[in-house]
Amino acid sequence: MSEHVTIDDRLKGPLSGVRVIEMGQLVAGPFVGSRMADFGAEVIKVESPGQGDAMRRWGHHRYKDQSLWWPVLARNKKTVSANLREKRGQDLMRRLIKTADVLVENFKPGTLEKWGLDPESLHIINPGLIIARVSGFGQTGPYSSRPGFASVGEAMGGLRYINGFPDQPPPRTGISLGDSLAGMFATQGVLMALYWRDTIGKGKGQVVDASITESCFAMLESALPEYDKVGFIRQPSGTGLANVSPSNIFPTKDEKWVVIAANLDAMFKRLCDAMEQPELADDPRYSTHQARGENCDELDARIADWTREFTATELDVRLDEHGVVSGPIYSIEDIVNDPHYQARGMIRRYQDDELGDIAVPGFVPLLSETKSEIAWLGSSKVGAHNEEIYCGLLGMTPTELQALENDGII
Repeated sequence: MSEHVTIDDRLKGPLSGVRVIEMGQLVAGPFVGSRMADFGAEVIKVESPGQGDAMRRWGHHRYKDQSLWWPVLARNKKTVSANLREKRGQDLMRRLIKTADVLVENFKPGTLEKWGLDPESLHIINPGLIIARVSGFGQTGPYSSRPGFASVGEAMGGLRYINGFPDQPPPRTGISLGDSLAGMFATQGVLMALYWRDTIGKGKGQVVDASITESCFAMLESALPEYDKVGFIRQPSGTGLANVSPSNIFPTKDEKWVVIAANLDAMFKRLCDAMEQPELADDPRYSTHQARGENCDELDARIADWTREFTATELDVRLDEHGVVSGPIYSIEDIVNDPHYQARGMIRRYQDDELGDIAVPGFVPLLSETKSEIAWLGSSKVGAHNEEIYCGLLGMTPTELQALENDGII
């Protein structure tokens, strides 16, 4: 914890007392700040004067002309404005960064260096600073200077290739998955760097270099050694896994889909009992994991004929009673109405001054001793906390603050 940090008692969680300066925009970098803000860190988000982060305007569906993405991404964050292209704005950031534990940025590599805010310079004024740098391809290597978004990281990181169906164009997931993965890996790196700094690192900060492409690559399981040792290139396998059965989606009488993952021998036997076809467990075509994989299409078709006899709810109850791993495929409406999500606090309601009563996601993971809270949602005003941070933290006078505003620095 920086010696300059005082604890804001509105922020609750295990990271209370950690100060994070969040630079950048869109999803990947701010996702790091969001993970830390959710767990009590004081995250000060720096935006350009005027319109601020583009995420304030993203999202097709709006309420009172406001983005419904922004309150989730910016909750529990304080927002200040600063023109980082101007020397006075850069000087302002140096003063702010001197008080921080962590700096998060997701600009194109080289941007901080161009502004004189490179890690070497920042570590002179704050030796314990952890600098998380999130980018498309990392800070080094022949692709480092290329701009990169989640879609490209997913493509070049291998995720897009194995997604979808054989002989069809590889689709994307309907979220910015690569950004979120990079954000989570970067957050892990920040927490490891903080632990090292404060235990055996003798107070020394370091740089966390998180690449969207490499974060996607890290999710490929055994694909690399399979290719390296036997030349196998994993291919897309549609709704299931190649040579693994049953591990697929199955239709129901009410035209919904249920996932059944019963590929272990004991689990498959329980599925056969649920189907009232116990003899299938001893059938040599299905009795072992390998045999089921070799007869995957035939077995999945047989199970699908059975699942069509039930509604999704009936099937879910029946399979759960027999101890079979299964679950219906949920829309967001299904999630909101599910009693398990409600009991776990995953659907939080917050009374916002501008948006009114609004549902927002709960905190993941849940910690037993350090509870997180929603202190506020993202402010609709760029620089909403300028006075609190610049005057209260940095000791500027209202006159100095007004001068910076008049000159377009904040």
